Amino acid sequence: MLNQLIAKTLPIVPKAIVRQVSNRYIAGETIQEAVTTMRRLNSAGAVGTIDVLGEFVDSRTQAEQETQMSSNVLEAIHTNQIQSGLSVKLTSLGLDIDDEFCYNNVRSLVAKAQGIKRFVRLDMENSPYTTKTINIYRRLHSEGLTNTGVVIQAYMRRSEDDIRGLAKEGASVRLCKGIYIEPETIAFRGREEVQENYKRLLRLLFDQDMYVGIATHDDVLLDFAQEEIAKRGVAKNRYEFQMLLGVREQKRDAIIKDGHKTRIYVPFGHDWYGYSVRRLKENPEVAGHIFKAMFTGGR
Repeated sequence: MLNQLIAKTLPIVPKAIVRQVSNRYIAGETIQEAVTTMRRLNSAGAVGTIDVLGEFVDSRTQAEQETQMSSNVLEAIHTNQIQSGLSVKLTSLGLDIDDEFCYNNVRSLVAKAQGIKRFVRLDMENSPYTTKTINIYRRLHSEGLTNTGVVIQAYMRRSEDDIRGLAKEGASVRLCKGIYIEPETIAFRGREEVQENYKRLLRLLFDQDMYVGIATHDDVLLDFAQEEIAKRGVAKNRYEFQMLLGVREQKRDAIIKDGHKTRIYVPFGHDWYGYSVRRLKENPEVAGHIFKAMFTGGR
């Protein structure tokens, strides 16, 4: 209830206050700020993935600019030798404009990343884009661009079938709960049923020996994942934990201390306000984590 209240009141909160809160979990507006943040995280034992803020682009010019910015990020990662990959949202690269145009944009990024031995994660957006995103991943993979992977959202009812299909291709999967508001006909809505489906999907990913990014801040799921890893004896090169910048930092540090590879999602860019309001409205649980972090130092 508190989390939902925090999220719903964000649009009327003064922009300066939203900026102050967002500073915890957005690296800044420039590539250099993202690089500086990644260096700090690398020093703390974490790896990362950098994301240029922006989505639902509706002009070719803007999509080309977003593609160039992500290309610049790859150059900065390589030049500065930081331990990070790149995350991209396909709607920022033109998926709402033209499928082939978008594919050419993302292909150029994945090919460039392959040349410098870096990984590109195709973020998953809301349900109209799920099949298109998976198809673009498959096309890249079929062309030999295997330094990429997809995201599966545990609240989507289709996710088990998607994982079974992707297992045939040995896909790298980031498993998260999902943040978009979807109808109950296609998505689980209750907290516990989402948790239970996350557990089922994580077991399936381990069963299929797929590389898994365990993306959650939920203690129930973090504890379950660590228990499964220990019980199964999952090799450390077959999984990683993933968390958002600025959220549950003490928990993050404890996971790293326990010897688990941990990747931090590091967003940056000029669209910090839109991102902040959208994400916290869509995911009240994260709103609660960030609100508590303001007063507890990230515990």
